[in-house]
Amino acid sequence: MMVDDMVVQAARAWIGTPYRHQAACRGGGTDCLGLLRGIWREIYGGEPETPPPYSADWSQASGEERLWQAALRHLVPVTAEAPLCAGQVLLFRMRPNAVAKHLGLSSGLQPARFIHAYSGHGVVENALSEPWRRRIVARFQFPASIQQTISRGAT
Repeated sequence: MMVDDMVVQAARAWIGTPYRHQAACRGGGTDCLGLLRGIWREIYGGEPETPPPYSADWSQASGEERLWQAALRHLVPVTAEAPLCAGQVLLFRMRPNAVAKHLGLSSGLQPARFIHAYSGHGVVENALSEPWRRRIVARFQFPASIQQTISRGAT
């Protein structure tokens, strides 16, 4: 099974998990970052790094793109010209000029869908509607192997 298929299958197993800020426990609670951390653990074993405590505003006051920087350390960037594919990690900017602070996973293409942990809803699979598409600022893929992240210099 290809990594992208494994990512979607793992993400769907998290559907119904309640939203819990900073958590990453399938069935117990998770936020959007915790969902990705949990999927990473299921595919590769341990996590590539332990995130520091973070507030719900995700460094909004400082303007630092911490979530984007972490994605660059561990995931493989997808060019804007590349087609949307199932298994891609989607990074969202929820408001213009704000930091990117929400993540989801593309789960289907006909019609486009994504899985994410959303405050007040838990882990859900939604249509990747035009309002959501407009908020995407970057896309990534899980590496084909853990060795790929090591060779890129991730710690």
